[in-house]
Amino acid sequence: MEHRVKIGLGAAALAFTALALGRPSGQAVQLSKQDRQAEANSRMSARLSLVEPASRRKIDYANLDARLRRMAQKPTMVGMAVGIVENGRITFLNGYGETVAGSGEAVTPETVFRWASCSKGVAATMVAKLAEQGRLSIDQPVNTLAPSLRLPGGNEQIATVGDVLSHRLGLYRNAFDNKLEEGQDVTQLRRSLVTLNSVCRPGTCWDYQNVAYDASSEIVAMASGVRYQDEVQRELFGPIGMTSASLTRAGLVSAQSWARPHSVGRRPMEVNDIYYRVPAAGGVNSNIKDMALWMLAQMGEMPGVLDSKLLETIHAPRVATPNERGRLRKFGERLKDPQYGYGWRSYDYAGHRIVGHRGGVNGYRSLILFDPRMKSGVVALWNSNTFQPGGLEFEVMDMLYGLEFRDWMEIDKSGSVPSPQPQEVAQRQDHRRAA
Repeated sequence: MEHRVKIGLGAAALAFTALALGRPSGQAVQLSKQDRQAEANSRMSARLSLVEPASRRKIDYANLDARLRRMAQKPTMVGMAVGIVENGRITFLNGYGETVAGSGEAVTPETVFRWASCSKGVAATMVAKLAEQGRLSIDQPVNTLAPSLRLPGGNEQIATVGDVLSHRLGLYRNAFDNKLEEGQDVTQLRRSLVTLNSVCRPGTCWDYQNVAYDASSEIVAMASGVRYQDEVQRELFGPIGMTSASLTRAGLVSAQSWARPHSVGRRPMEVNDIYYRVPAAGGVNSNIKDMALWMLAQMGEMPGVLDSKLLETIHAPRVATPNERGRLRKFGERLKDPQYGYGWRSYDYAGHRIVGHRGGVNGYRSLILFDPRMKSGVVALWNSNTFQPGGLEFEVMDMLYGLEFRDWMEIDKSGSVPSPQPQEVAQRQDHRRAA
């Protein structure tokens, strides 16, 4: 655990190395500005892909690793992967448990999981990048870029692109997720939202969405002229060096190592494509290393891909989400002021501003949480329907801030494993719990 490890440099870095090595002596090769930026991005990604124990400062990694090993042995757990970033460097990547219960196939940092609703930050980042390029405006009416989105009372002419990304469309919570899970066509469901009653004027209240949120994939396709999944690969995953990342069911199941979904009772489940049909809301897959790279980019460590102005735009708190206080009540002594920006949540945690998201689709859970100022945080992926590991993010924050230990993961709690807290709905019943 204390040695320096390099994981997955990516094809782009190798391609540029080959170009440099293959250049005839004395022959000048004029690279375009775009090529120079791509080369710089690949070098940055290669450097940030290193696990660097020398950057460890505040976290007790031996203790954390021991606690995660105990967590992996809980009766509701199957497999889990965890990544830590400190001081703008990856300092810890590890896997625990199995890809399939009873298989003996170990989870490693290369094992691919689903991100579920942590995918929403990807969609918001992609939209903001297109806005930065002048191909759309976050303030323009959503009907100009997502014609399939029809809202009650013609509100699609009032609601903005930013209202989609911040769940301020005036719809009730998780509108038509049940119909999505029944297999109904997503485009038709977005058109049918017009039949509902508004709960408020767009931009004035907050209710979490999946079907409506995925209008952002249509927005990206309309503004870029290419499929959402392809634009995300070209503009985000590729430049960041996220070589395992994908946005389809095929991308998950074709991985050399991938974690199968499980019930709370460790029963293996089938991977359905329901939430891949709303890729902006819940379609991302990757290994934990690539999720850590994504967090580094969100911290501003890859300015050639995501600059500080873009990050400020998407992370800025825009609407209060008071129901979060109930959902995360066990952390209430330190967690205050829950807000939502564009695809990202933010909180005051013991006087520090933190940014993150959680996710859940049937058989998978995910989390990402970081302090942008300290450039430190945690990512985790696991393949069962339990929420118990969710306390990990706050145990890491407590170490970063030097706060008194709390058993937020409830590993030492006597009796049975605690029941899941009510979660932000992403899928019906145990699916529809994303944050």
